[in-house]
Amino acid sequence: MPYLKGRIVKLLTDYFEDDYRRIQHAISVLHHAENIMEKSDNHDPEVVIAAALLHDVGIKPSEIELGYNNGKTQEEYGPPVVRALLTDIGFPVDKLQKVVDIVGNHHSPSRYDYPELAILKEADRIVNRQEERR
Repeated sequence: MPYLKGRIVKLLTDYFEDDYRRIQHAISVLHHAENIMEKSDNHDPEVVIAAALLHDVGIKPSEIELGYNNGKTQEEYGPPVVRALLTDIGFPVDKLQKVVDIVGNHHSPSRYDYPELAILKEADRIVNRQEERR
């Protein structure tokens, strides 16, 4: 898919509007995920890019509906949002479910043996540690 990263960054920024902290977090996670991908194989870069950029979209509906968010609510509310956003841009259907699964499992013990999920979890851990130090 041409310009996939640009398309998903636009989705991310349109979705989170002026929530710059969450936008920056996702871009930082993508940066680290791309570094991890350079050192590994047996993964789909399009799945990693989509999952890295959209992994936290469940925060917004969780906060609107519940008034808070946590890992569990992100995993619950994120997958339908990811499915809708990626479907709107024509993301490859054969890869969509894997991205949805990853977003729905990025805080819990892994229910899927996807190398892309392992890459996302590691990149998210790196960024979360960096953000905690600030």
